[in-house]
Amino acid sequence: MMHQRGGSDRTGREPRPRLEEEFERHLEDSNLIVPGDSVLIATSGGIDSMVLLTLLVQLREGWQLELRAAHFDHQIRPESAEEAEWVAEECARWGVPTEIGRATTELRGQDAARRARYEFLEETATRFDTDLIATGHHADDQAETILFRLIRGTGIRGLTGIPPRRGKIVRPLLPFWRTEIAQYADEVGVGHIEDPSNEIPSYARNRLRIEVIPLLEEIAPGASRALVRLGGHARTEQEVLESLLTELEEEIVIDRGSEIDGQNTILLARDRLLSYDPRVRTLLVRRIVRKFGSLPGVGATTELLDFIESGRSGGEITITGGVRVVREFDHFRLSRVRDTKGTGGGETTLQIPGPESGAGVAVLDGDRRLHFNWSTRTRELEDDVGEPVNSAAFDPAALRFPLVIRGWRPGDRIQLHYGTKKLKKLFAEHRIGRDDRKRIPILAEEGGRVLWVVGIARAAIAEPEPGDLQLLVTCTANES
Repeated sequence: MMHQRGGSDRTGREPRPRLEEEFERHLEDSNLIVPGDSVLIATSGGIDSMVLLTLLVQLREGWQLELRAAHFDHQIRPESAEEAEWVAEECARWGVPTEIGRATTELRGQDAARRARYEFLEETATRFDTDLIATGHHADDQAETILFRLIRGTGIRGLTGIPPRRGKIVRPLLPFWRTEIAQYADEVGVGHIEDPSNEIPSYARNRLRIEVIPLLEEIAPGASRALVRLGGHARTEQEVLESLLTELEEEIVIDRGSEIDGQNTILLARDRLLSYDPRVRTLLVRRIVRKFGSLPGVGATTELLDFIESGRSGGEITITGGVRVVREFDHFRLSRVRDTKGTGGGETTLQIPGPESGAGVAVLDGDRRLHFNWSTRTRELEDDVGEPVNSAAFDPAALRFPLVIRGWRPGDRIQLHYGTKKLKKLFAEHRIGRDDRKRIPILAEEGGRVLWVVGIARAAIAEPEPGDLQLLVTCTANES
């Protein structure tokens, strides 16, 4: 661990460092942070987050920012408590109050640590009614993320990389490179901590940073910048595509939000929809069906497109996600089916009887499948910027079987790394409406303990050790 002493607010007439000027211009252009905002700064103690803290402190008075820092002690390394204390002292010297969170259970691996950290950040932001959570991700992180997703076969959306904003989370350092950040830290004397886990080669992201990207730079100088440009191109194309689809959607939607038998419906013009290229038609249909909380897979999309093209007037189908489609002469009326089979109402859709009990698949409301199987293979379940993926791994020794996959029940609670929380409150924090809550699958012990709210939160229970038997549960779109 290495400490460097920090600087102090500069109120004199000395020239401003270049990064401070460019950082302020970036905020003015992007509106990621605007004057008067309250900002919770995710402060690990590393050079990136401490530079972010310093830059925001320099803007605090002129921009009338309300700053608060948040540090999460994963308690993985013996020195972590000392590091948390050092971060709090550094923030205090800047006059920035600091919230310290600590893991209450053992965190095994980067995925568990990252999940606990983001839970703490979101809980702290909610508790203080903070406008924004700022993290220190920078351009090198962006290049690594795009490369990582590229080699896993992502589509255009995945190639957009780390978003500058996701909900309350903003990443104002994304345009700046690690070398610029380090130069600024040396120039003004920003204190920071070196985390030895960043050098562990067994972590996939570390290996990309330490081995693969330097090799790519040898083969094609400027490879990192090219990856970031690729992300920019993909983001532009994705935004253009979304804009065009929005315009086309308005052309085919005749009526939106009318009610029949208490159900919201969408009325589509058949001839206009069929006039589009089949590939465009597919994107539009999937986009509209998603408005009912369904994620249509290949099978459901094909079934719906076939019905739109050749279904008779008066005919109807219900696709797997619980969306009813009725042809009315030259129109199609879409609505959500009441009481569809799946996770709604809290009923059990699948039971996992015990360790090594084979594999299974539950077909869920929303055109999804929840798979479970037993494995000893270590997998990365979340990307490096805290974007959730729909997989979770569990140590069978920490579970009480049988397990069930079911829907939300009033009174359900989940044990997080900073305490227990009602799922009702968790849903509210994630802005999930009442109707949508019924369609979110829950993995729980039959006795009631919630283990995983799919795509939202995993309970703070033991992670499997690498190489040990683990229960792997994955939620995917229904492709059958």
